[in-house]
Amino acid sequence: MEVLKPNEQRAKNAILLIWIVLALEILAILSGYLLYDLIQTAINGGEISEESANSNDLREQVIAILYLIAYVISVVTFILWFRRAYFNLHLKVKHLSHPEGWAAGSWFVPFTNLYRPYKIMKELYQETKALLVKKEIFFKGDLATSTLGWWWAFWLLNSFAGQIVFRYSLNAESLEELNTTTVLSIFSNIIGIPLALLAIKVIKDYANVESLLHEVKDEPETTNM
Repeated sequence: MEVLKPNEQRAKNAILLIWIVLALEILAILSGYLLYDLIQTAINGGEISEESANSNDLREQVIAILYLIAYVISVVTFILWFRRAYFNLHLKVKHLSHPEGWAAGSWFVPFTNLYRPYKIMKELYQETKALLVKKEIFFKGDLATSTLGWWWAFWLLNSFAGQIVFRYSLNAESLEELNTTTVLSIFSNIIGIPLALLAIKVIKDYANVESLLHEVKDEPETTNM
């Protein structure tokens, strides 16, 4: 019979990368404001030196590259933690809604990725809580699914905002269009702040109780909600 696999380090890795992304979100907001101010100067007929324009472009490019790298690694570390958590729960609870591979695959399937990752995360919370309560294993916190709702709402909002910014920026040529793109980018970065904080809470809340599954000694069973 398979045994639970350690997931504590994966949780820590995911949380660390989200903190890094959060820091870069704040840095991007500050950089975006400087860009906005520069564009406003140009729109109002002010002069902009070539040095200022070049330094601004370089700053934006560096932050964008760092953000992209951190974001991709953050996504990878989160999915690694998420899949391992669902794998472990499969060992203790029969007949979960999806095979454990969907904890990773559901993020990449169009349309399915709008709801299935949330359903799997909610199942993690609900089934783990129900199992621990049934086995009379004490745990701190309540694994509130209301937190998951807010987390997923901000995830969807951030995803849609990112798509809008990307598509609009492709055709932005005039100063007014560049100004709009900058404002939209700042808005997207602002959304990323509560999203990051909620994602950290979601991981921490579940990681704090996942280790208690080791205390469930019985054969895997079905938990009905």
